[in-house]
Amino acid sequence: MSLATSTDTALPAPTVPTFAQAFKVWARIGCLSFGGPAGQIALMHKELVEERRWIGEQRFLHALNYCMLLPGPEAQQLAVYIGWLMHRTAGGLVAGLLFIIPGMLVMLGLSLLYVLYRHVPLVDAVFFGVKAAVLAVVVEAGLRISRRALKNRAMVVIAIAAFICIYLFRIPFPIIILAAGLIGWLGSRYAPGVFAGGGHGGGAGAPEFKGVVDLMFERGELTHATPSGAKALRTAAIWLPLWLGPVAVLWLLTGQASVWTHIGGFFSTMAVVTFGGAYAVLAYVAQAAVETFGWLAPGEMVDGLGLAETTPGPLILVLQFVGFLAAYRAPGGLEPWLAGSLGALLTVWVTFAPCFFWIFLGAPYVEALRGNRALSAALTAITAAVVGVIMNLALWFALHVVFREVRAINVLGLAPDLPVLSSLDWRAAVLAIAAMIAMLRFKIGMIPTLAASALAGVLITQMLAG
Repeated sequence: MSLATSTDTALPAPTVPTFAQAFKVWARIGCLSFGGPAGQIALMHKELVEERRWIGEQRFLHALNYCMLLPGPEAQQLAVYIGWLMHRTAGGLVAGLLFIIPGMLVMLGLSLLYVLYRHVPLVDAVFFGVKAAVLAVVVEAGLRISRRALKNRAMVVIAIAAFICIYLFRIPFPIIILAAGLIGWLGSRYAPGVFAGGGHGGGAGAPEFKGVVDLMFERGELTHATPSGAKALRTAAIWLPLWLGPVAVLWLLTGQASVWTHIGGFFSTMAVVTFGGAYAVLAYVAQAAVETFGWLAPGEMVDGLGLAETTPGPLILVLQFVGFLAAYRAPGGLEPWLAGSLGALLTVWVTFAPCFFWIFLGAPYVEALRGNRALSAALTAITAAVVGVIMNLALWFALHVVFREVRAINVLGLAPDLPVLSSLDWRAAVLAIAAMIAMLRFKIGMIPTLAASALAGVLITQMLAG
């Protein structure tokens, strides 16, 4: 029985992890966080809630819902939040950095391979197989999160409505989130029983066990989670210069028209508006990178997304690929590979530094509001809406993996993305179905499934070529 839902009072009390123990677990999560935000959040839930009981279900969901409201990668911000709860600022820094660094290093290596060996058939075959397996990872993680969040019919209706709004009507993600929050707030007044079942603020359906963080709170050890104006000002005074200082320095040293100023300024702006994750902002980034700045050729953004899908860490690391190509193709007096690497690092910095700022600034206030029933109901509804958004992302990914061509077709005044059936890639479909059977039916792990799919991609490609 899952520790997250067990009512067995004989379970041993969880122990507070040392900083070294937490470091090892965060490193493990960072290396295994494939499958986009759905897979990453599910992995953290399994490692931190179900297996180690470092954080209780309610606090996990409460923190997740706050991260869902922020711009930037919600899974990485959730790691920062939980690390901060257990080991203060140092814990948040370690959790957040280890969530990023493995994927950043892999993405940097893949970006170098891309510009040097992008047309090598073996490399294409490996990526082809892995992409099909990642689809299975996303589906499995989406199902797991749905089982946690959709506790009653009202939550199911909200999830379906969110899916329809974003898929058929192209309603922006922030509007969907605001609408769901309003529905939850109204629900707390007119149907409190329905909106108290999402695991927030001690509502119905709450798990019996207490996590490490809950026990620390009861013992008065979470003093750093108490909000204060002085703490907020100090956090802003530290993190705003850390985030924007390098951008200002590059502007002064290289001028307004340099590629470094453009990278720093553009991706700093993206860090503030990337609500809804990587997919929500890809269209705008692709347009700006291709048409405005001339960093990428048409279609290369899709290649970058494919690379990001095969690496651990947030999918927003696709922006690192864009920054790499931008500096690689305008190196100035540097070697192209060095300029590209520096451009990638600059992109990562201005993309992720704000994530630490949002958490360290706002998390104490979010913790203080855990008992607020209206807020808890709003966050419960938001969680359900996010399930619908994840459903849309999974569908988008499935269409682009299994079909070679996808078009926006006008139907009754709407323009949903629909596949061109004649472009079905039977190889990708077979690999994706096999990966889903392996993970969902036989419970084979993510890494073995990815490795087997990569090998299968190479074998199928060679057989057809022969």
